[in-house]
Amino acid sequence: MSVAPIVAAGPGPFPGAAPPYQPVIGLRGVGRVYDTGRLLVTALQTIDLDVYPGEFVAIIGPSGSGKSTLMNIIGCLDRPTSGSYVLAGVDVAELDDNGLAKLRSRSIGFVFQSYNLLPRMNALDNVSTPLLYHGVPARQRRERATLALTRLGLADRMDHQPTELSGGQQQRVAIARALVTEPALILADEPTGNLDSKSGAEVMALFRELHAEGRTIVLITHDAEVANAADRQIHIRDGLVWTEGAHA
Repeated sequence: MSVAPIVAAGPGPFPGAAPPYQPVIGLRGVGRVYDTGRLLVTALQTIDLDVYPGEFVAIIGPSGSGKSTLMNIIGCLDRPTSGSYVLAGVDVAELDDNGLAKLRSRSIGFVFQSYNLLPRMNALDNVSTPLLYHGVPARQRRERATLALTRLGLADRMDHQPTELSGGQQQRVAIARALVTEPALILADEPTGNLDSKSGAEVMALFRELHAEGRTIVLITHDAEVANAADRQIHIRDGLVWTEGAHA
C-alpha cells in the first residue's frame, strides 16, 4: 500500500522563539529539475517546509532521495526551478548571484562531512576567516574565533593545522567556524559521516547543547540514529516529503 506524501510545514512558533515568529526557512512548492541535455531529471517535487527559530530538524533519506538537492537549495548553493524560498525573511528569487552569496554568508553556518578546513591555516585562522569577508577588524576576528574555539573545548589546539587534529577535533573547528558569524541557521550535512562512533557521539552531543542554547539547526543525514537527536524529522523519498515526526 502506498503512503501519500505530506507537506512539512512547521509546528508553529517553537518554544522560546521570539516574536514575530517568522520562519528562518520557508519553502513553498519547491521543485528542482535538472536538464542533462538528453532528458529532464526531477530531483525534488513540490516541497513545503517551515523551520522556526530554535528548532532542531533532521532531514533524513537514502541516497538518491533528493535530500542533498534540498540541502543545496536550503543552503543557497542551488536555486529551485519552481516554487519559492524565503531565508531569514529574504526571498532568494529576488537576489542575483552576488546577493545570494552575501545572504548565504550572513545567514548560514555550514558544517560538512569532510570538514572543509583550509589545510595550511591553523584552527584559529580557519575559524576567523569568515569574519574577514564580513569586514570585521583583525583584533575582533581573533577575539571572536578564540571565544568560539574555547567554547568548543579547543583552547589548546588553536595553533594546530588540520593535519595535526583528530577527525572529531577538525569537526569541532568546523562547527566553531559555522558559529563565529552568529548565523540565523546552522546547516549540517552528514556531520558524523567521517567520524568513529565515539567522536560522532561527541559531535551530536555538541549539536544538542547548541540547540539547548537556542540555535536553529537543520541536519541532513541518512542515519536514523543521528536523526533521533533532532526534535523533528523530515523523511524524504523520491523527491517528496513522506513523513514528519517529532522526537521527544
